[in-house]
Amino acid sequence: MAQDFRNNIQRNVDVSGGTPPTLVTGGNYDAVIGIRCCNTSASAITASVYIVNGGNDYFLAKDVSIPPNSAIELIQGGAKIVLESGDVLKGYASAATSLDIITSFIDTISS
Repeated sequence: MAQDFRNNIQRNVDVSGGTPPTLVTGGNYDAVIGIRCCNTSASAITASVYIVNGGNDYFLAKDVSIPPNSAIELIQGGAKIVLESGDVLKGYASAATSLDIITSFIDTISS
């Protein structure tokens, strides 16, 4: 069965601009297979990643501390997070121009 692997790269993610950026919008049962958050600054920051579903925020990570010039991997060891149609994955950092987020996902899981 063929799968449609995709990624989304967000550079310098923060909340100073208001609304956190969308990382992935769920279509027909997409599977998120990787989320890497990298602190590109010389100071410690916090990062949050969450799913918006039905107007509610469900956090995968909330205010996780990332040391300077370091990264965290939120999905490891073959784990997956399934996004239903309309779910929106978002993320942000505590400081401006400090966080890169790379999200890997399978677009529309085939049956």
